Amino acid sequence: MKKLLVGFGLAVAAAGVWAGGMESLEAFVKNVKSGRAEFTQTVTAPAKDGQAVRAKVSSGTFEFQRPGKFKFDYKKPFAQSIVADGETLWLYDADLNQVTQRKQSQALGSTPAALIAAAPDLRALQADFALEAAPERDGLQWVKASPKNKEGQLQNVQVGFQGDALAALEILDSFGQRSVLKFSKVEVNPALPAATFQFKAPAGADVIRQ
Repeated sequence: MKKLLVGFGLAVAAAGVWAGGMESLEAFVKNVKSGRAEFTQTVTAPAKDGQAVRAKVSSGTFEFQRPGKFKFDYKKPFAQSIVADGETLWLYDADLNQVTQRKQSQALGSTPAALIAAAPDLRALQADFALEAAPERDGLQWVKASPKNKEGQLQNVQVGFQGDALAALEILDSFGQRSVLKFSKVEVNPALPAATFQFKAPAGADVIRQ
């Protein structure tokens, strides 16, 4: 920090901005019980020696209903679905015609999905994550969430808000891979049919239970 009055002034100004991220997260968890949006995801792996960094871009739709139900429906470049119905987490790869099935209680705890769709309130989030406000950037207020369980592959997640609306997720895993999701056409508290989060394995698909 800077010295004397300059440092104090910067600290006060920063505190005012940083508090906005935490307030936005608290309002989002408290007030937004369901949502629908389109997303673009950019995944960047660490550069290897002598090679340029490569980014993979995908897009699709996202829906959730708190607590614990969500659906990521990837449209491009490959069709994939991730569905949580409240009890089971389903991952479907259309190209492979393969379904992976896991108990949701074992799969979600310290994951990005828990931040935006699973937890019923801020206290529940704080049981799994250390939350701290981060500086404003790109016109968004940010919160950094670090999982308290250090055994997983997730290093941290930064959640970006525009006001109380979810705008972005930046996910960093323990291998240095970064995944950035940007949300658009966000709908708050839409009425979502129960069938939205129901999944049935397609005929002939290989089902792997974990």
